[in-house]
Amino acid sequence: MRAVELFAGAGGLALGASLSGFKPLAVLEWDRWACDTLRENQKNGYPLVSGWPIHEGDVRDFDWKSLPTDIELVAGGPPCQPFSMGGKHGAYNDQRDMFPASVDIVRRLQPKAFIFENVKGLTRSAFHNYFEYIRLQLEFPESPKRKNEDWQGHYVRLQAEHSSGKQHGRALTYRLQTNLVNAADYGVPQRRERVFIVGFRHDLETTWSMPEQTHSQSALMHDQWVTGAYWERNQIAKKNRPASPLITATSQMLIRQRSLIEEPLKPWKTVREALADMPNPERRVKHHLINHTYQPGAKSYPGHTGSPLDLPAKTLKAGGHGVPGGENMMVNDDGSCRYFTIRESARLQTFPDGYRFHGAWGEVMRQLGNAVPVELARQVMSSVGIQLVESQLRKMGLKSTADVAKALAQSNQQALASKRA
Repeated sequence: MRAVELFAGAGGLALGASLSGFKPLAVLEWDRWACDTLRENQKNGYPLVSGWPIHEGDVRDFDWKSLPTDIELVAGGPPCQPFSMGGKHGAYNDQRDMFPASVDIVRRLQPKAFIFENVKGLTRSAFHNYFEYIRLQLEFPESPKRKNEDWQGHYVRLQAEHSSGKQHGRALTYRLQTNLVNAADYGVPQRRERVFIVGFRHDLETTWSMPEQTHSQSALMHDQWVTGAYWERNQIAKKNRPASPLITATSQMLIRQRSLIEEPLKPWKTVREALADMPNPERRVKHHLINHTYQPGAKSYPGHTGSPLDLPAKTLKAGGHGVPGGENMMVNDDGSCRYFTIRESARLQTFPDGYRFHGAWGEVMRQLGNAVPVELARQVMSSVGIQLVESQLRKMGLKSTADVAKALAQSNQQALASKRA
């Protein structure tokens, strides 16, 4: 299946696409350091990025006429800083807002589906109208903003056309779903809330929904503070376990009931579990891991604390002025803290251990803080890919994989009969 990757960064979303069977026709990213990361992995023969056509530059300057229309997927994470809780909240007044460019690319390429990812801040009440404006543009991309029309005027016009039903007569319209998800609910060892905007072309008649979560917080609490299975599983002696929080008998019962309701959900993955087989970088022992070097200088103070070992990590952040809030630090068993190494941060973002990152620690942490967790991307991409395949099967008059097998068998029999004749 053919895809175009926008705002690729270090490649988290694009890796998820490759793992799901998509082949990129173009991978676009303006940042030189992130492009160097992609190129370095190609140079070192990392298989998932083999053959990626990497284009360094602004997506608005790319020759979109060089690509075919009716491709399967356009995907990307437009810069989140205009909507980030830690940003300047400029939204439509921020020059980094790339949603208008994203809509334009959808209009040009007319893909069967698109996936756009962004920060939770996009759903804040302050951005409500602009978020709905983005949705309407993606739903009806053939109704672009007119000359000298501001976004509010365009929004009002789109609302009126949408209410009138006139848009449904247009050739290019999309069925949209927006979902706010926590990456920890999908097996990522990090509490990372992100918005996914997913659209399928109306003519495909799909019934897509976000993949069901696989992990839960209550399952982790049950394992830690009700049965103790978590500590046994991680071989933590009783004397070394953290003090049990004040959980009443009623609370324990509620946790038990919640975990039973959520079965077969697995416990959230924790920092301890994600990094269990990695040597402590402070000891500077020889190891085979790349990008796993101790970074000194971590300090903890009010408002700047790290991630506890026995929970998913806090959201890794890029930060406009260094590393904020202590999110990129871990808290050791003895209460001391240190920075996550690049490799540890990559683990928390579920990048494969063989995937290299280009640049100094601070620069790479910016790349990682902006990335989509690979495992979350894989699950979303796979679900979209399945819908696209099923749509193609319906177009061919086939309803299931059994029908496909039957059609292939008939085709082989016909080919064999033709050779005999």
